[in-house]
Amino acid sequence: MPQSQSIAPDRGSKAAHAYASTAQASNLSMQDDSLYRKVSARVIPFLFVCYVVSFLDRINIGFAQLQMKHDLGFSDAMYGLGAAVFYVGYVLCEVPSNMLLARFGARRTFTRIMLLWGIASTCMMFVSSPTQFYALRFLLGVFEAGFFPGIVLYLTYWYPARRRAAVFSIFFAGVAVAGVLGGLISGWIMRDMAGVLGLAGWRWMFVIEGLPAVLLGLVAAFWLVDGPEKAGWLSEAEKAHLLAQRVGEGGHAHSTRSFGAALRDPRVYLFAFIYFSLTCASLTLNFWMPLMIRDFGVHDVLWISLYTVIPNALGAVGLMWIARRSDRRGERRWHFAACTVGGGIALALLTLHLPSFAAMMAILSVAAVLIFAALPIFWAVPSAYLSGKAAAAGIALISSIGITSGIVSPWAIGLIKTHTGSMDNALYVLAALLAVSGAALVAGVPASAGSRSN
Repeated sequence: MPQSQSIAPDRGSKAAHAYASTAQASNLSMQDDSLYRKVSARVIPFLFVCYVVSFLDRINIGFAQLQMKHDLGFSDAMYGLGAAVFYVGYVLCEVPSNMLLARFGARRTFTRIMLLWGIASTCMMFVSSPTQFYALRFLLGVFEAGFFPGIVLYLTYWYPARRRAAVFSIFFAGVAVAGVLGGLISGWIMRDMAGVLGLAGWRWMFVIEGLPAVLLGLVAAFWLVDGPEKAGWLSEAEKAHLLAQRVGEGGHAHSTRSFGAALRDPRVYLFAFIYFSLTCASLTLNFWMPLMIRDFGVHDVLWISLYTVIPNALGAVGLMWIARRSDRRGERRWHFAACTVGGGIALALLTLHLPSFAAMMAILSVAAVLIFAALPIFWAVPSAYLSGKAAAAGIALISSIGITSGIVSPWAIGLIKTHTGSMDNALYVLAALLAVSGAALVAGVPASAGSRSN
């Protein structure tokens, strides 16, 4: 009995200590969540709007061709070259732009980017010759080049690796939002503004969709700050907490920290290949989805545009759910592999050409959800792997190499379709690329990459 009496209080003490520790950890977690909600409320909405506008200004050239080619006498080849020239400027200037962000800060860099791309986009209204068309498209790519990798880099200043997939997913959902808005707004402008002040509808479209970028650039000059240490809306304790998590991640065993090391690191080029494969598939959905739906048996242009909302909307919701699940589980590689392999299978199933419209739309929607969801999960990995001076250049290098898919993919798919009369072979190639990219991330990246728990 005396022995049991001496043990019982000890057990009770341990249980009380464990309960107190658990309660303290829970309280700290709630405080942490509250702080990041505060950061998100200030940082994310503005950047999200900017990203939607940037993507809208990038894709509105596809809507403009419905009138522009006829008005200016451009051939399909001229128009296709002008569309591709954007990516040439984009690829050339991503790394320099991100290096400027690291040197001069996010506020000045994003202000410069948005002002210049907004002016270039607005000036498209004055195009009257192929040379002017090519020059402005090239400049638009040059000016916009640093925006997406800049967002990726900027968000690493605020969020630890374990939270990034969910944050990145918000911006990739913005692509779907831009796709929906692009069809509705661009169509309305081109139809209802045609002839106002003697200008064609496509000219008004470039003005009305370009000016918001200029206005947002002016707002960025006073709304954005370069990082937590300069945020007047945070307390000193909150700044210290955010900076401590950022400094703690910089010492991770798998991180690449210097610019030179990033250029020599084979994994950076592995990431670039994976992103290239992924964007080949995502751009295919962005550019060819209306044609796919037409092949399902829908021929009315209005209904085709309305049906594109379904995969885009489901893709936006699905990618945010999957990305948040990846954050909660602290796991990246197998989530990414499941998305890429599953998305590839869905693309391959589109070649079955089933007689059921509902079945084909379901397959297309599954492909959209999984392929789009792979994007934020992917970016959580290199943004954690690269740190210090390597982050600015490395992230931009991965993005610039990967986005060459914007030049290669439309041309290759168009070539395949011209020679075979079908997209089936192109879909098989894309399915294989997706599967290889999933296997590459699993085999070539440490299990801890992108899921640090600092």
